[in-house]
Amino acid sequence: MDLLEFSRDRKMMSVLCSRNQLNVLFSKGAPESIIARCTTILCNDDGSIVPLTADIRAELTSRFHSFAGKETLRCLALALKWMPSGQQMLSFDDERDLTFIGLVGMLDPPRAEVRNAMLSCMTAGIRVIVVTGDNKSTAESLCRKIGAFDHFIEFSERSYTASEFEELPPLQQTLALQRMALFTRVEPSHKRMLVEALQNQNEVVAMTGDGVNDAPALKKADIGIAMGSGTAVAKSASDMVLADDNFASIVAAVAEGRAIYNNTKQFIRYMISSNIGEVVCIFVAAVLGIPDTLAPVQLLWVNLVTDGLPATAIGFNKQDSDVMKAKPRKVNEAVVSGWLFFRYLVIGAYVGLATVAGFIWWFVYADSGPKLPYVELMNFDTCPTRETTYPCSIFDDRHPSTVSMTVLVVVEMFNALNNLSENQSLLVVPPWSNMWLVGSIIITMLLHILILYVHPLSVLFSVTPLSWDDWMVVFYLSIPVIIIDEVLKFFSRNPIGLRLRLWFRRSDLLPKRELRDK
Repeated sequence: MDLLEFSRDRKMMSVLCSRNQLNVLFSKGAPESIIARCTTILCNDDGSIVPLTADIRAELTSRFHSFAGKETLRCLALALKWMPSGQQMLSFDDERDLTFIGLVGMLDPPRAEVRNAMLSCMTAGIRVIVVTGDNKSTAESLCRKIGAFDHFIEFSERSYTASEFEELPPLQQTLALQRMALFTRVEPSHKRMLVEALQNQNEVVAMTGDGVNDAPALKKADIGIAMGSGTAVAKSASDMVLADDNFASIVAAVAEGRAIYNNTKQFIRYMISSNIGEVVCIFVAAVLGIPDTLAPVQLLWVNLVTDGLPATAIGFNKQDSDVMKAKPRKVNEAVVSGWLFFRYLVIGAYVGLATVAGFIWWFVYADSGPKLPYVELMNFDTCPTRETTYPCSIFDDRHPSTVSMTVLVVVEMFNALNNLSENQSLLVVPPWSNMWLVGSIIITMLLHILILYVHPLSVLFSVTPLSWDDWMVVFYLSIPVIIIDEVLKFFSRNPIGLRLRLWFRRSDLLPKRELRDK
């Protein structure tokens, strides 16, 4: 006949029913709310109604906590009240002096994969706070059943109801937020409050929700995550919608996002180290006073073709096995830290030096070269104005620049293999883990060989065919880039390099990420 909808402040609902001229109010809701409104109880033995004494009330409360705690049941309490026969409407005042009928326990077991998903988050430095409208005892028992919070020595200091939290002084609220793992009897307004409070502590917050009232919290969160079974309002306010309503899907998305982020960093690393190598090559040649090691057309070929294919293929790197073991970077931390940029500089410097070394090798040491004294190479520009034992035309020979260009190409191919993983060794992440990269390296080398040995192309790019001895020197000058990066990766992986990483973190080279105001 009439209905009082469920509300979060009352935590119950009531309905007025009529049959055979008898009006009865039936109520259901949270046990603590229903029991507090009951003054009598219906006996199972004879159907009589007796007063709800303090002892009976205590027994009901104990039984409820047993259901909610030990048996992890979600509990509802049921009650009734006989109403005047002529009453057609209900008011909230009618929800008093009820007769307690009983408790209903429902088992809602957690998914089997939730435990591992939560442990993966904790290993990754992602803090998990369970936020629920359920009873505190039920939620605590369920968390213990999952086993995800077994590492807490004292769980009671990490579990709060919304009312308990609101009663704390501001300073204690701040401390509670820092160690909170479970937040129960929560209303939508508490979710938004929790998001704002955590953001004020410089935390990046992801919030899940499914109802219309969850929309403000989802919108305010840095990452709003709506359930696929949720309302359209919740979905529109969110950044991500789960198709299967599974927490493990969130963790999988985090892992995938980290993999994409790492691949982006590897792409940046490859391109920066390549450009640094070219700059170092030009700078060193100028400092040493030797001819330009590379022609503009050769630099263009390296940048557009030989760098482009491997750089694109790096985006297909597989997810590192330890992607969920690395701690998340801070909100104000740059994408490329000082330590990482130092690694770029080291690799780039070697690329440049190796390129120049190939040029000098042909002039000074190669059997097919002029074997000039190094001082003669440095004074190449004065050759026409003085007497020499060699023709000045050797400085126009295309062999030295071809060796340099080939060194630059090959060393970049080896450096591309370094970028299969930021910190994992090639012994752990082998080249065939990304066949796209292997294919791009093969194609790049075939294209480079093509311009070396096909006459019209060799003329266009000012190169000449190389001998077997030339190729061996190219290989010897290029392969150390892998050894150097393996050493740097070792320092990045192991505690022995922690102090170095912290020292280089003082200066960040790329722009910092700012929290967006949603």
